[in-house]
Amino acid sequence: MVSGNYKSVFDIIGPVMVGPSSSHTAGAVAIGQAAHKIFGEPIEQVIVDYYESFAKTHQGHGTDYAVIAGVLGMQTDDLRVPEAVDIARAQGIEVIFNEHEGKSPIGHPNTAIITLKNADKMIKVGGCSIGGGTIEIRELELDGCRFAPLGPLPIMLCWAETDFTAHIKESLNQDNIKIRHEMTNIFGQGNLIHEFDLDRLPPKNVLEQIKAQSCSLVCL
Repeated sequence: MVSGNYKSVFDIIGPVMVGPSSSHTAGAVAIGQAAHKIFGEPIEQVIVDYYESFAKTHQGHGTDYAVIAGVLGMQTDDLRVPEAVDIARAQGIEVIFNEHEGKSPIGHPNTAIITLKNADKMIKVGGCSIGGGTIEIRELELDGCRFAPLGPLPIMLCWAETDFTAHIKESLNQDNIKIRHEMTNIFGQGNLIHEFDLDRLPPKNVLEQIKAQSCSLVCL
C-alpha cells in the first residue's frame, strides 16, 4: 500500500530518467522545470544555491546538470541531461553553483534555491526533492513578492490587474478542487499575483476559464 506524500508506487520507484539518483537527479530536474515554467523568458543567468545533502553531493550525484536541464525545459529521460551545463553556457547563459553550510532555509536536506535572471526579470524558486523524483516548492520570489507555499504540488500562480479570487474559486469549485492554501501579493502599479496550493491539478477547461481572466497563468 502506498500512503503519505506518495500517490502511487511510481513515486517511490521514480520516473524514467537519466541517472544516477531519483532524489538528486530526477527531483533536481523537476525543481529546474518549475523555475523554467514560471520564468517563461530567455535566461541570461542561473544561480543555484545548495543546502545540506545537496551541498555535499551535487557534483557526484549529477544534481548540477539535472537542475540546469530542468531550467532549459528538458525532461528527466532526455539524453542531453548530462550535457545541460555545457549546453546552457554555449547558449550564453551564465551558470553559478553555490554551496552553503548550515540548515536549509526551507527545512529539507535536499534543497536547491534557483535564481533566474535576465535584464528585465528575476525570480527565485526554493525547492526540495523528497524522494522518487517528487518535489515540493516551499519558497517563491516573483516580481519582488515573496510567497511561502505549503510545498506539495500542484501550485497555481495567476497574474492579474484586478482581484478575481472569487472567479478562481468558483471555477475550481466546479470540479470540486480544494484550495489548501492561498496568498495574494501586490506588485508594480497595483497588479496582483495570486498563489494557490491545490489538492489536485485542475483539468484543462477549468484552467482555460481562469486564464481568460488573468494576464498570465502557471500551474506547477
